[in-house]
Amino acid sequence: MAIANSLGLRATSRRTSCSAYALAIADDGSGTQTGHGFTAGRSPADLDLDAAARDAVDRACRLLGARQVKGRRLPVVLDPLVTRAVLGVLASTFSGEAALKGRSPFAGREGEQVAAAAVELADDPTDARALGAAPHDAEGVPTRRNVLIERGVLRGFLHDVYTGRRTGAGTTASAVRGGYGSAPGVGVRALALRPGPRAPEDLLAAVPEALYVQSVSGLHSGTNPVSGDFSVGAEGLMVRDGAFAEPVREVTIASTLQRMLLDVAEVGSDLTFLPGAVAGVTVLIAEMTMSGA
Repeated sequence: MAIANSLGLRATSRRTSCSAYALAIADDGSGTQTGHGFTAGRSPADLDLDAAARDAVDRACRLLGARQVKGRRLPVVLDPLVTRAVLGVLASTFSGEAALKGRSPFAGREGEQVAAAAVELADDPTDARALGAAPHDAEGVPTRRNVLIERGVLRGFLHDVYTGRRTGAGTTASAVRGGYGSAPGVGVRALALRPGPRAPEDLLAAVPEALYVQSVSGLHSGTNPVSGDFSVGAEGLMVRDGAFAEPVREVTIASTLQRMLLDVAEVGSDLTFLPGAVAGVTVLIAEMTMSGA
């Protein structure tokens, strides 16, 4: 990548990344189920193809026989891939452009408690583990770690040169482009929750019963990043006494993005970097509404 302008800016960078994706289909006569597995790294030698295939098979087979369950309010555990997808939608609410236009539910709330104390959310393009890491943004500004939420408190928004000038906050080196022909806009490169000290299995054992959400559907149509309303289709498994129980399908989980952040009970230790600008991690949410049979 190279960027230059008529003001004398000259910046270049080079990086590599690769990934593999596996899809497994399982059917025992009760209906077809699918599962996905991923592996990623800087070179092909970093890829664990066997692990990706095993993960895909496990995810498909453990959903065999899935059925609807009775709706109720209960704790929800988000799989790292689901957390990654939800954070990808949430990322737009921390854009300085969205805040300027009043299109973020967090606009004007800097310094307020907007999440549980366990939540620290940062975009850190300087973290070499992130496949979106880069030494400079799309406007040539050196990147830095930008903390958005610290111990549940909103610390600020992301800005490019334009929104930084409009707000007086200055750029946070968060300009991204869709390609060399597009104008820059505000975006994330390496958004991640700070991992907690406990493994995912410890989070499952932290509550007597929960819904483990393995995948979601209708995320973009069911999430309103302006109001924060959140209602999506889900499939996964019930969790009882720290272990997976019966598989679940055709249920809906609902809350608001604001409430979900406040209801984060714990973040797992399994921070997972995959292609894209957002990392995944297991998250335990104290309560959400599950609608089913």
